[in-house]
Amino acid sequence: MKRCFLCLAMLAVLCMASVAHAGKVVIAVSQFVEHPALDAVLKGFQDELREGGVEVDYRIYNAHGNMSVTYQIANKIVSDEPDMIVAIATPPAQACLKEYDKAPQLKGTPMLFTAITDPLGAGLVSNYEKPGGDVTGMSNQMPMGEHVDMIRKFIPELKSVGVVYNVGESNSVSAVTRFKAAAKERGVAVEEVTVANSAEVQQAATSLLGKVDAIFVPTDNTVVSAMEVVVKVCRRSQTPLFVADTDSVARGAVAAVGFDYYLHGRQTGAMAIRILNGAKPGDTPVEFQKKLTFQVFPAAAKKMGLEVPQSVIDQADKVIE
Repeated sequence: MKRCFLCLAMLAVLCMASVAHAGKVVIAVSQFVEHPALDAVLKGFQDELREGGVEVDYRIYNAHGNMSVTYQIANKIVSDEPDMIVAIATPPAQACLKEYDKAPQLKGTPMLFTAITDPLGAGLVSNYEKPGGDVTGMSNQMPMGEHVDMIRKFIPELKSVGVVYNVGESNSVSAVTRFKAAAKERGVAVEEVTVANSAEVQQAATSLLGKVDAIFVPTDNTVVSAMEVVVKVCRRSQTPLFVADTDSVARGAVAAVGFDYYLHGRQTGAMAIRILNGAKPGDTPVEFQKKLTFQVFPAAAKKMGLEVPQSVIDQADKVIE
């Protein structure tokens, strides 16, 4: 009899785990801006949940790169009282967390961040292994030396690189700080110029012309959303453009070494399923995507006055035709 009772108890626990997300769950998504990388994160997240059998009522909000709108969205999400919050990129994650902390009715509601360069520096968690509270997620942080080494494959005598970014995005500040340190170790000077919004990108990129051997754009949401503008400036001036966002290569950059953001979203979705099934966010370590891809666009390079050696093309995981 006792054995039967134990078996029934174990069965009950298993059933609870499998139906923890039975019925539709409401997931509020705050995305900072529309551009291919962040869009791919969202698609990957949705595909993972759909294939995992989770029925979701999505409340999707996009700030279109506007910081003040990001906080308005965070307020709206609080009023939605969803079953889970997903923040795509650093500004919405910071905004949602700030409003979340002021909303006692959301206590216990899991919040996942994704496509975040520096979760510690952004104040989202205090520990990667044990985030604590109800917040965890995915980081797209990678060693910045990889980017400097990539540029030197194309320009062996590289002396200087210009960087354009939004100083209001803490993820970009962190990335550029690490990029400068990596460049200094390799004897490469960095000329940086900042913007406050996408309307300033053209002037910022133009200000670097004649001062640097190449321009590099990190995973900065503001600048990536205006990538075509940077491409135009670089083509006109014959200045090679390199990026950290692999989706921006097809938009006209020479090359990138970075992550597949669709897979980044799927990995975030897998975390969401585990949490919906009962895992505690505070006990769920922040995850990092390990696999990097190297993409090259030889025709784009030629339009910027750069011939790509066949030996470099042969190293690429993907060559844009």
